[in-house]
Amino acid sequence: MHGYDSTSYGDGFADVYDEWYADVTDVAATVQRMVELAGPAGRVLELGVGTGRLAAPMVGAGLRVVGIDSSAAMLARIPAQPDGGQVTALLGDMVGDLPDGPFDACLVAYNTLFNLLDAAEQQRCFHAVAERLRPGGSFVVEAIVPDPAAPAGGDVSVRSMTADRVVLSVSDHRPGEQRTSGQFVELTEAGGVRLRPWSIRWAPPAELDSMAAAAGLTLAERFADMAGAPFDDDADHHVSIYRR
Repeated sequence: MHGYDSTSYGDGFADVYDEWYADVTDVAATVQRMVELAGPAGRVLELGVGTGRLAAPMVGAGLRVVGIDSSAAMLARIPAQPDGGQVTALLGDMVGDLPDGPFDACLVAYNTLFNLLDAAEQQRCFHAVAERLRPGGSFVVEAIVPDPAAPAGGDVSVRSMTADRVVLSVSDHRPGEQRTSGQFVELTEAGGVRLRPWSIRWAPPAELDSMAAAAGLTLAERFADMAGAPFDDDADHHVSIYRR
């Protein structure tokens, strides 16, 4: 998408992120999983921390959380979360700007890894995380399982509609490039048109496993969700836990 960069998503969605994506993942299960992996009062790094939707509850559970995000607009919303003031929030990218370790665990939640828009950047992210994990530390990757049968091309659908507001979803799927991009087009009677762009470079679990192995990480467990549902050929999401 022409003109799209690492800040576009966060700056476009910061004001609606908590409203639109409150139920996109199981917050309680995520917190419990990270406590189990990091240990009581463990040190956790969250990549693409956003508004602190997960980081703040992790702090509330006793974890010491450092979160990084490339969007200042997203980070500005963390202090408003319960316990958000105790999250150490850093502005930067999730490859070259990661803070020093060691960390007991690292989390990259719901497709956030795919915000890195080429395979080489995703691979560098695995290396950067591995360098900051303590021996035995865990890297938790939550992502979709791409559908190999999904057709190429564009799609337009209605995300939501009220008397004074319509949100359209416009997307372009390019399987040959492992890329999907889109816009949420928000039309309001009072505010006119607002565009909220997004773009991902997706990868199947086997490709992520190869990236992890190249970084010295081993797949320890894989589930269909954070609560630990069994992963099988019908799963459309995965939670993969890689260990140093």
